Amino acid sequence: LRVQTPLLLFLLKMAAGGLRWLRALVTIFCFDFVQQPVHNLLMGDTKEQRILNYVQQHAKPGDPQSVMDAFDTYCSEERAMHVGAVKGTGIRVGWWGGGVGWWCARLLPPGGRLLTMEMNPDYAAITRQMLSLAGLQDQVTILIGASQDLIPQLKTKYDVDTLDMVFLDHWKDRYLPDTRLLEECGLLRKGTVLLADNVIVPGAPDFLEYVRGSTKFECTHYSSYLEYRETVDGLEKALYKGPSSP
Repeated sequence: LRVQTPLLLFLLKMAAGGLRWLRALVTIFCFDFVQQPVHNLLMGDTKEQRILNYVQQHAKPGDPQSVMDAFDTYCSEERAMHVGAVKGTGIRVGWWGGGVGWWCARLLPPGGRLLTMEMNPDYAAITRQMLSLAGLQDQVTILIGASQDLIPQLKTKYDVDTLDMVFLDHWKDRYLPDTRLLEECGLLRKGTVLLADNVIVPGAPDFLEYVRGSTKFECTHYSSYLEYRETVDGLEKALYKGPSSP
């Protein structure tokens, strides 16, 4: 069987990309389910508590930039679910510790609100302390619960008409269902921006297929790196054009 050189190079490139993706997933799995639990056991606390303690010791109270810098410094040494310094350039689904939410809160216009959904009460408690340290506690409302339960309540319980921006950074298999749920609940308007993190690693292929294949969204992909690693990842921007866009 004779294989054309361009085709062979393409197949080799795809295979190499697949190996890098698999290696990244294995690295994440080993860290989250082996190395991290052992570290927690030896230290007698959790990663979240260690980060909070470090930020409290090194950040300047009331200075969001100082808090973010301290957060980044610690997370560069101990991996955490955080957008990371390389990516840092509504509503946020999946808020761990603060991260990109601090940028959003600082940029809010007068009267603007940032709602964040967090399923883990312990993470939410630490986030509140981080926000208070940064002086941003009044700009952010933390909703505790699963996204599929909270999204339908936004209009009736939290007085939300439509959303200007949605940042997706939770379970990747929820990106697509939650995007559809936002549409069904009438929370997206023409001009709403969806930003989805980690769409390459671990990956959200069904979400990408949906938004890229729909006339309702105009998509832009931004290559970046997995948090504090050299693994190539990506951030997807999906601009909502309306339910009946041609």
